[in-house]
Amino acid sequence: MGTDAPRSRRHRGVRVLVAVLATLLVLLIVTAGIGVWTVQRSFPTTSGTLTVPGLTQPVAVARDAAGIPQITADNAHDLFYAQGFVHSQDRFWEMDFRRHVTSGRLSEMFGASQVGTDSFIRTLGWRTIAEAEVAMLDPETLGYYQAYADGVNAYLGSRSGADLSLEYAVLGLQNSEYQPERWTPADSVAWLKAMAWDLRSNLEDEIDRALLAAALPPADVALLHPGYPFASHPTIVGGAVAPAAAPASVDVSPLPVEGSDPAEAPNAAAAPDASETPDASETPDASGALAQPDALASLAALKENLAALPELLGPAGNEIGSNSWVASGALTASGAPLLANDPHLGAVMPSVWYQMGLRCSEISDACPFDVAGYSFSGLPGIIIGHNDTIAWGLTNLGPDVADLFLERVGPDGYELDGAVQPLTVHTETIKVAGGEPVKLEIRSTARGPLVSDITPQFTSIAEDYPGASRQPAGEYALSLQWTALVPGQTPSAVFAINKARNWDEFRAGARLFEVPSQNLIYADVTGNIGYQAPGRIPIRSAGDGTLPLPGWTSANGWVGEIPFEQLPSVYNPPSGLIVTANNSAVGPDFPQMITQDWDLGYRAQQISGRLAAELAAGTKFTPTSMASIQADNFNANAAALAPVLAALPLRPEAAEAQRLLANWDYSDDVDSAASAYFNMIWRQLLAAMFHDKLPEGTWPAGGDRWFGVVGGLLEQPDSPWWTNERLGISGRDAMLTYAAEEAWAEGVQELGNDPRRWEWGDLHTLTLTNASFGESGIAAIEWLFNRGPFPVAGGSSVVNAVGWDATTGYTVDWVPSMRMVVSLADFDDSTWVNLTGASGHAFNPHYDDQAPLWQKHKTRPWAFTPDAVRDSTHDVLKLEPAQ
Repeated sequence: MGTDAPRSRRHRGVRVLVAVLATLLVLLIVTAGIGVWTVQRSFPTTSGTLTVPGLTQPVAVARDAAGIPQITADNAHDLFYAQGFVHSQDRFWEMDFRRHVTSGRLSEMFGASQVGTDSFIRTLGWRTIAEAEVAMLDPETLGYYQAYADGVNAYLGSRSGADLSLEYAVLGLQNSEYQPERWTPADSVAWLKAMAWDLRSNLEDEIDRALLAAALPPADVALLHPGYPFASHPTIVGGAVAPAAAPASVDVSPLPVEGSDPAEAPNAAAAPDASETPDASETPDASGALAQPDALASLAALKENLAALPELLGPAGNEIGSNSWVASGALTASGAPLLANDPHLGAVMPSVWYQMGLRCSEISDACPFDVAGYSFSGLPGIIIGHNDTIAWGLTNLGPDVADLFLERVGPDGYELDGAVQPLTVHTETIKVAGGEPVKLEIRSTARGPLVSDITPQFTSIAEDYPGASRQPAGEYALSLQWTALVPGQTPSAVFAINKARNWDEFRAGARLFEVPSQNLIYADVTGNIGYQAPGRIPIRSAGDGTLPLPGWTSANGWVGEIPFEQLPSVYNPPSGLIVTANNSAVGPDFPQMITQDWDLGYRAQQISGRLAAELAAGTKFTPTSMASIQADNFNANAAALAPVLAALPLRPEAAEAQRLLANWDYSDDVDSAASAYFNMIWRQLLAAMFHDKLPEGTWPAGGDRWFGVVGGLLEQPDSPWWTNERLGISGRDAMLTYAAEEAWAEGVQELGNDPRRWEWGDLHTLTLTNASFGESGIAAIEWLFNRGPFPVAGGSSVVNAVGWDATTGYTVDWVPSMRMVVSLADFDDSTWVNLTGASGHAFNPHYDDQAPLWQKHKTRPWAFTPDAVRDSTHDVLKLEPAQ
């Protein structure tokens, strides 16, 4: 079909086990009583009383029908101690795996296959920065982290091996000597580095432009990275409305309280134009290097290296995003604000989120917490949610906070402004399970680490660069400057926001939220709504962050950061609405450059349009209507392309499928035949248009950027981009005809001869993949820990952002990782749902019990007040201090 060119898939799993041993283990588990015992022995105790050392007063852990805990304690120490204990009950393997990723120590668990990953993480120095941030904490905040660590260690003191999780039994087949270490505050803080890395914005775009610049003229590079369409899509600060599609037809009403048992759930700034793009005349020293085959191979290798790292939040790049919006009380049926949020992250098992509540039995200055929402296992506090006064949500701001620099290095250091500066050099030892330790030398300039030291492929720069660019002979390397490599205050931000009582206190907490930079939306019980963009965003002395620049001159580099007071912010806008969906936060006249690589705003446009349509109809917003917008499957790309496709003269057999497009509403519904056909056309089109013209590592994955590229070319029917000489295609209509007919043939092969019976969900499936063992390559192990595939609706750059990668197929890569709607009129009228479930234990009833709800856009009631929590409680565990 022309669309199956291989591309290295992102690795979420670790290939570590021998297939024969793995199969034997599974046979034991499914056929023998000892197998059942092996699985269930790690399930947590959720009722009765446990005595745990380190508590000062008794703590109550009430769990609802989905196993979601609400912790109530008399003091802040015991509250976070209990949070660490409860996180460990449900998710310790996940926590242990994550801390080995963030410290570059996966090889200690899984052996030599992970040395490359460990080398990259250690070169970036996540753990070192985390330890520095712990040293900067004020005593109160450090006390919270230490109390949490003490709670984790109390749980570790009572269990080990398979008693902690089934994964330890599997790991023991290869690494029987492994034992988890005690938890420390740095283990928690290092997770924030992983969060920052996965949300690092446009580093891949920077490499992509460099690779394209060697093959194409600047005008074409600019065309393939289109700027934000300010005239038609909204900005966060300025707002805007757009025409809306019909509301989603999915029933999104929350489950009734009595029906909330899982058993009753249904089945389961403008980007540069050609004149603004840095080229050889603007960066004469860099252009020669970036045009050389070996230098290009080095950049491509770096891109592959980035893609191969374990993704704890999801795929990196522009497609990782989120939706959030807030409406003032003047627009709601209750007269109080409503706030909605659904972050788009990787489809991992268990979900990256852990729902819970944290409540001080009496609110005081010493114990100010009454908060509930979504936490990260391994990290104290609540990341997204509400307390008894305010609510907040997050989407990725996506600023350009990472730059690559080409450096001249030698035996005595690196060159800067004609002088040699000493490199910072240190050596680390990577311990390898079942193998010899590996020594790693890490070199850094003042800007950051030399990432080109990680793999021998990067040394090719030294061989060809000098002659190609008329530079002195010597060694050349790539350094990475990234805001997260400087110790900051983000570890304190979580608690400051959790206990904020008003807008000013919320902004004070946001000021501490330095990396990753997020869009924070806000609402409070007194009726206020707001938006704040926090974060450390560099000011550059030259360039716009879209291409690597020479590092041997101080004319290139960072000269400061945008002050917090100058970052985008809105409070009680006249419209009563704030919408953030990774779209441009500001207009083209904003005085500071935040990024050139905004999401192009298709989701933001549709959300704004849906909200505007309801207001125009005289409808007041409710939690259900907000959830309905989260379920919106309108495909703006289809709205532009499908009418053109429907008018093409296709072969009679393909025309039968073509007729599906004529009366389509352009929604990627799970049972839509038209959606299945259109998305097959889209994948065929991207391959036929671009694979013959672009380096393989830059082939289009789909999504908003490529919506913009192809949409812009629709009005240029004779553009050479519509030509594929190998296929004998010339012109827009010929190219679209080819893609439509190839898609028909693909549909017949994959879905049958009758196009009317095709369904998008038959192609577009979600497999919830265990982050550590889910892609082991051993079917028996994957069966233990993965769940699915599930047919799902939605698509890339659709509000229901169940995204897929056109270079690999239609299977789902990123998803709305949770959904919530918070009612500030009555917190108990709020709704929420997680992607998987509360438990990280395979075969526990709460391992995947929320997945069918998530799949069908159902939600759970979110009990918050003490009375509501009491009414929804199914189990109560009392944690008692040791005498």
